[in-house]
Amino acid sequence: MKDMTKGKIAPQIAGFAVPLVLGNLFQLCYNAADSIIVGKFVGTEALAAVGSSNPLMTFAILFINGMCMGASILMGMQFGAGRMERLRKQISTTMIGGCVFSLVLSMLCIAGAPWLLRLIQVQEELIPLASQYLRIVFAGLVFTFIYNFYANTLRALGDSTTPVYFLVIASVLNVFGDLFFVLVFHMGSAGCALATVISQACCSLFCGLYIRKKVKILCLGKDWLFFDKSQFAETIRYGWASAMQQASVQLGKIGIQVIVNTMGVSVVAAFAAVNRIDDFAIVPQQSIASAMTSFMAQNYGAGEKKRIWKGFRWGMVMEVLYGLLIGVACIFGADFFMKLFVNDQEVIQLGRSYLHLIAFIYILPAVTNGVQGYFRGIGDLKVTLWSSIMNMGFRVLSALPLVYSLHMGIRALPVAYLLGWIAMLLFELPLLLKKIRENRKTE
Repeated sequence: MKDMTKGKIAPQIAGFAVPLVLGNLFQLCYNAADSIIVGKFVGTEALAAVGSSNPLMTFAILFINGMCMGASILMGMQFGAGRMERLRKQISTTMIGGCVFSLVLSMLCIAGAPWLLRLIQVQEELIPLASQYLRIVFAGLVFTFIYNFYANTLRALGDSTTPVYFLVIASVLNVFGDLFFVLVFHMGSAGCALATVISQACCSLFCGLYIRKKVKILCLGKDWLFFDKSQFAETIRYGWASAMQQASVQLGKIGIQVIVNTMGVSVVAAFAAVNRIDDFAIVPQQSIASAMTSFMAQNYGAGEKKRIWKGFRWGMVMEVLYGLLIGVACIFGADFFMKLFVNDQEVIQLGRSYLHLIAFIYILPAVTNGVQGYFRGIGDLKVTLWSSIMNMGFRVLSALPLVYSLHMGIRALPVAYLLGWIAMLLFELPLLLKKIRENRKTE
């Protein structure tokens, strides 16, 4: 465990952020493995089915992760303030409540998979494949919760490195599982879904065993059965705001997917591929923001206001540098990235036009993620929720005329994203400046 309320700030944030970035890159690798293997060994239709179902799958996963993230903010504040007994109660309460919630969500999603796919306008010929894929993934949501709970708890206590090891193991298991079920058993996209669930289950098991042996503060024994109603209500308040922020982002993506689903199978397949590439651009930025959140939550609990602002400045530098780096990579590597997923030249050309345009825009989410990391860290989750709603609302509403009136095709989507991120910044910046002025008055 690591106390981030003392010591040099830049090395602490960088040291915390790097494992988070690496861990999420590995997670993206094993998510992308499904699309690559399906696209290369099964076919364009199967890739389109996986791509069409991905927003719904991600929506459920991000909602669970949002609940865990909200709880981890409370844990970080309690750890920073040295309230260890309350921390233990927080951990057990979150585990019990989260397991029940994820099991209920899993059953609802399995039952409603075809209806949900039709709701987002997935083409009828893709629904059998997409439903099968989704139902298998939804069956493993409890494993998704357990891993995210362990990972967010460790991060709240200052350890961002250990969860990476288990993600590496899960990534390797998933890739080999994909190849085994697709090439040996010829299970198609269903085999990729099964490999994903098995890898998540193993990741959860290994993480739990490690904590039991190595992390004494999390060895609660019989206290794992302790459930505090008042703390659960507080957890819901924080977790719900965080989950809704994550959910609003994914609802916006689903809205975009609905529009894409009306543009033909080639565009759907291209969008499935560039979405995976987008993840490699955005998720590390979110990881840096998560490092800022953990740093600030501990220091907020300890009352270290000066360290919070210094941490914010260093985090923003890291965000901007990564945004510039990934933009350059997309400009020069667009064809290479697309050929990892498909061989179809029409799909590759569509993806190239998307990536060449969005490469110049990645700097904006770098800034917005940094600002959101600050507001999450001080527990002001309403700002992150409403700014995300504005981002996604503007994104979807602007995509409609760009696609259907101006007929910009897949190039309309990066432009819509640009407008959404601008709206988000216009909402966040006045609130950030207000916080800066308030801080100067109290110094």
